[in-house]
Amino acid sequence: MDGGTLPTTRNGLGLNGGPRFDPDVAQDGYVWWYVDALSDDGARGITIIAFLGSVFSPWYALARRRGPTDPLNHAAVNVSLYGAPRRWSLTDRPRSSVRRDATHLSIGPSSLEWDGTALTIRIEEVTAPIPSRLRGTICVIPTAVNTRGFALDSAGRHRWRPIAPVARAEVAMDSPGLRWSGAAYLDTNDGDAPLERDFVEWDWCRAPGADGTAILYEATRRDGTTQGLSLLAPRDGDVRDAPAPPRTALPSTRIWRVPRRTRAEGGEASVTKTLEDTPFYSRSVLSTRLQGVQRVAVHESLLLDRFAMPVVQAMLPFRVPRAFR
Repeated sequence: MDGGTLPTTRNGLGLNGGPRFDPDVAQDGYVWWYVDALSDDGARGITIIAFLGSVFSPWYALARRRGPTDPLNHAAVNVSLYGAPRRWSLTDRPRSSVRRDATHLSIGPSSLEWDGTALTIRIEEVTAPIPSRLRGTICVIPTAVNTRGFALDSAGRHRWRPIAPVARAEVAMDSPGLRWSGAAYLDTNDGDAPLERDFVEWDWCRAPGADGTAILYEATRRDGTTQGLSLLAPRDGDVRDAPAPPRTALPSTRIWRVPRRTRAEGGEASVTKTLEDTPFYSRSVLSTRLQGVQRVAVHESLLLDRFAMPVVQAMLPFRVPRAFR
């Protein structure tokens, strides 16, 4: 497995090792903070991604084709609700909508705040393509904070840190009205170039268990090399390297035929739910076996050549509207 270890992401740690919302972001680059959670009963889920430099925005991709671009002029908060009802939003917003310091980030009417022990996310968004209100509060409480970061490419232009691989989430949505709690995960990625410039594809998964959270990260780089990480995040400290089980194929997604692969002991991995099936990206729930434990995992596959295709870029504005203030 090939993955360079960094002491942190380039811009350092936040309060008590948590997220830091005021990093420098290179032209054409990005930083994002990612949260996902599944309810204890398995019926519901949520994923939230706050972007400075919205890497999947067609507006940001168009601006970069015209010349070097300010990533803060393409900020967004992506919210995906799973279960009943399903909701999805991702609005590309200008620099004037961004307010931030080390512990607080506002993008339009939504915000994230880290108080040293918990991350509070306040959501106020409009869904697309059919508009409806998406409003609520999500509190993510880490069991421990990880300070170890990783380079995802050989040049160190793309970096990743799983901030809180073992966490709990309390979800309180007002619109739609939902209340639940469950196992959660928080990480951050940042980079100095568009993803599609340096990567062809990747897949990732996180799989909690009584011993902590197993994490897999696999990437095919544009230069033909590959990178892979197999990690175990204990409940009380930094992530550590773990034996990498064999690669195993999963069924492609039904609509867009996105290939899915993972690692699992004895090939014991299966898709139990497909949460997102898009032309270039899938998010799924797996039943898998890692580090000797049967686990429920959140998994994603990303195809960056498909993302860059003109026909896909032409479709994306229907799901990713642009706000002009």
